[in-house]
Amino acid sequence: MIIVTGGAGLIGSAVVQRLNERGREDILIVDHLGQTDKWRNLAPLRFMDYLEKDVFERMLDDGSLAKRLPGGRCLDAVIHLGACSATTEPDATYLINNNFEYSRKLALTALAADARFIYASSAATYGDGEHGFADDEKQLAQLRPMNMYGYSKQLFDVWALRLGILDKIIGIKYFNVYGPNEQHKCEMRSLVIKAYEQIGATGTLRLFKSHRPEYGDGEQLRDFIYVKDAAAMTLHFLQNRDAVGIFNVGGGTTVSWNRLARAVFSAMDRPVNIEYIDMPESIRNTYQYMTCAETAKIHAAGYAEPVDPVEEAVADYIRNYLIPGKRLGD
Repeated sequence: MIIVTGGAGLIGSAVVQRLNERGREDILIVDHLGQTDKWRNLAPLRFMDYLEKDVFERMLDDGSLAKRLPGGRCLDAVIHLGACSATTEPDATYLINNNFEYSRKLALTALAADARFIYASSAATYGDGEHGFADDEKQLAQLRPMNMYGYSKQLFDVWALRLGILDKIIGIKYFNVYGPNEQHKCEMRSLVIKAYEQIGATGTLRLFKSHRPEYGDGEQLRDFIYVKDAAAMTLHFLQNRDAVGIFNVGGGTTVSWNRLARAVFSAMDRPVNIEYIDMPESIRNTYQYMTCAETAKIHAAGYAEPVDPVEEAVADYIRNYLIPGKRLGD
C-alpha cells in the first residue's frame, strides 16, 4: 500500500498517474478538495481509497490508520506531497502546523511501519541563492529562506537532520514545477497557464520589470521542470531505496521568463507581444532573481533520464491539455 498525500494536486496526481502506468492501484490518496475543482484531477486516476486531510491526520493522532488500510495491507511507502505551497501565505502558525507538524507526524508513522518516506521540501529553502543551490545536508543550517513558506519547509529539513532520520528518508527540493492539473492553484499557478489565459484573452502577456541592473526586464531566471519529469524523478526514489537524504528535482539549467513566454506564444501560434510592468513593492525584497538546481546528486543516485526542454514541454502542456481541456490520464 502506498499513501500519497496531496494526491489530487499538481505533482501528486502526476505521481499517482505514473504509478498507475506501472500497474500500481493499491494507493490511498489524501488531500483537501475544498470548494475547488481539484477533484477533476482524481477522476482519471485509479486508487483504492481516499481520505480528506483532516480525517487522515486524526487517524495519525489516534493510531487508527492501520484499520483503514484495506485487507490489512502493509504500508510500503508514504509519498508526502501535501502542503500549503503559497509563498505569500501570511499565517505563520498555519504554515507551521500544515508544513512542519503534519510532516513530522507522517515521517514518524512511516518510520515506525518500516515504510519508505519521501517528502516534498522546496527550492524556496535556498532563499536568494547566497549559499548556492547544492542539495548538501551539511549546508542546511546555513540556508536563509526569504518567506515563511520556505522557512516552514526548512524547519522540517533541519528537524529531520538533527533527529538523525534524514539518513533514512528522502527529501525532494522541487524547483519551478509546471504542467497539467494545476488549475486549482489560483495565484500559485505557473506562468504557463497564466500566460495561456492572458494571451487568449488579450493577445498580450505582462511580465515584471527587473529592479536589479544586472538583469534585463523579463531576464530573471528560473529552473523550470515539467511535472511529468518531476514525477518520474520522485518515483525513482521509490525504486532506489539505497538513496537517502536531500535531493534537488529540477532541470539543472536556467530559463528566463522571456524564453518561457516565447514558448507559450509559439505553442499558441500567436505573435510575441510582451508588456513589462513594475513589480509590486510588497514582493521586491523577497523576489528570487535566479534559481538553478544542482542535479549531480540525483544523477549519481542513478537517475539518467533527460528532462524535456522547456519549448517541448510547454507545447505538450498547451496543445495536449489546456486547449482540449484534459487532465493527466484522460
